[in-house]
Amino acid sequence: MLEGIAVAQINVQVGDIDGNVARIRAARAKAANCALLVCPEMAVCGYPPEDLILRPAFRTAARKAVEALAAETTTGPALLVGSVWEMDGHIYNAALLLAEGQIAHVQPKRMLPNYGIFDEKRVFTPGAESQPANFGAQKIGILVCEDSWHPHIAKELVKKGAQMLIVINASPFENGKLAHRHTLIADTAQAHRMPVLYANLVGGQDDIVFDGGSFAVDATGKMTAQAPQFSEYVGTLQPRAQSLSHEEEIWNALTLGLRDYVHKNNFSSVLLGLSGGIDSAVVAALATDALGHEHVLGVLLPSHYTSKESMEDAHALAKSLRLRTTTLPITPTFEAQAHTLAPALADLAPQFQDWKTHLLVGGNLQARIRGTLLSALSNATGHMLLSTGNKSEVATGYTTLYGDSCGGYAPIKDVYKTDVYALAKWRNARSNVIPLRSISKAPSAELAPGQKDEDQLPPYALLDAILKRYIEGGESVAQLSHAFDAALVARVAGLVRISEYKRRQMPPGAKISSMIFNRDWRYPLTNGFKG
Repeated sequence: MLEGIAVAQINVQVGDIDGNVARIRAARAKAANCALLVCPEMAVCGYPPEDLILRPAFRTAARKAVEALAAETTTGPALLVGSVWEMDGHIYNAALLLAEGQIAHVQPKRMLPNYGIFDEKRVFTPGAESQPANFGAQKIGILVCEDSWHPHIAKELVKKGAQMLIVINASPFENGKLAHRHTLIADTAQAHRMPVLYANLVGGQDDIVFDGGSFAVDATGKMTAQAPQFSEYVGTLQPRAQSLSHEEEIWNALTLGLRDYVHKNNFSSVLLGLSGGIDSAVVAALATDALGHEHVLGVLLPSHYTSKESMEDAHALAKSLRLRTTTLPITPTFEAQAHTLAPALADLAPQFQDWKTHLLVGGNLQARIRGTLLSALSNATGHMLLSTGNKSEVATGYTTLYGDSCGGYAPIKDVYKTDVYALAKWRNARSNVIPLRSISKAPSAELAPGQKDEDQLPPYALLDAILKRYIEGGESVAQLSHAFDAALVARVAGLVRISEYKRRQMPPGAKISSMIFNRDWRYPLTNGFKG
């Protein structure tokens, strides 16, 4: 029953209505021999459009685009597209069937998600009911993304005569979510003994990555076909694509998110600081895979505390990735600023007699010098600056504002330190580009003599185990204290709590977990709750 139906798993951009329509037209031309081309949720205007929806001119432009597409369907495939749609004095997230030169059916989204990254109740009105769409001799039940998670809507459509179900989606990537989608849609097909087509968006939008993976199941719930993840696909769905490993899924999500953020914001190249450590090595490899080595500049910023081994590892990484590099020693700048600061600190903070080696003062000063120099290079060259902080550091405030947190984009912002190591090992299994010493050596920001991360933080394996249960799992300090040392749990939770102001000022980065900071995690800056 799904014969003759093609999917346009396309990469659209929020607000680029003309560009999105051009992508839909190109897909329709490619699927010219099909009867119906199914496009993702909000394909006309992009997702999530947020408060653009509240601008009348935006809604008018979307309506005109839909009407223009409808007029083109007198010949060739019919279209099922998603768009904002104003009707009866309300604003809807709608699926629109365009056929025979007209808008043949409008199905508003019924269930508006208002959790995690979603804020649809702010801008949309929920649809009141669902009706099957007449398409030739068939009746098609149309669901818009979240509607498919609520069984009563499919049941209502089937009761009204739907012979097949089509779900249009803008479903973001998360670890393990594809399997969850498969199970959900298979259960729906089995419950109603009818085939279901699931069409998903692909591409990066700010800190969200849509992974595609559109698929079809038959009336028994068996998977019959699937489009690839993380790439565009237009046509009828083919037998199921090969599943990706956990690390490959994450790597592909991170590279897609980075590539689209750079390109959709009209940049073509990036720069980042290369320290010889694991985080900058992984970010450099991601950037190279996403953009090509000729579009990545590595900047070495050694201080008097930078080890010879770190410099060697940074150069080795650059050589393996074929990156252009430049070196900016920061010691002269540090000494000049130290000379300026010394009289004031002697007067105002005499307790800091050894402030040059104190991480809070001298360490942060080094980080901010590096951030200033990298930002100046970014301004001068037009390369977007990448921040290299990982989720473990961002969670606990182990980052310096206006220092290592500087940047337009933070590729591993949602990747815990232990997962950074796993990604490095996976990437090296493909081709050995990250120096083994960057993976094996004890992590250090090298901001003071002999300094190691574990001087300030618990070992990352232990820290991440606590953070994952506290952040993603939502467990309380009391609950975690049954599994870990109570004093350590309280300390880690305290670091997370007092670092909120830093996270608010961090650049965006690709969401890969169920709880990315700022989008999913929205806590007050001034917060006295310690549970």
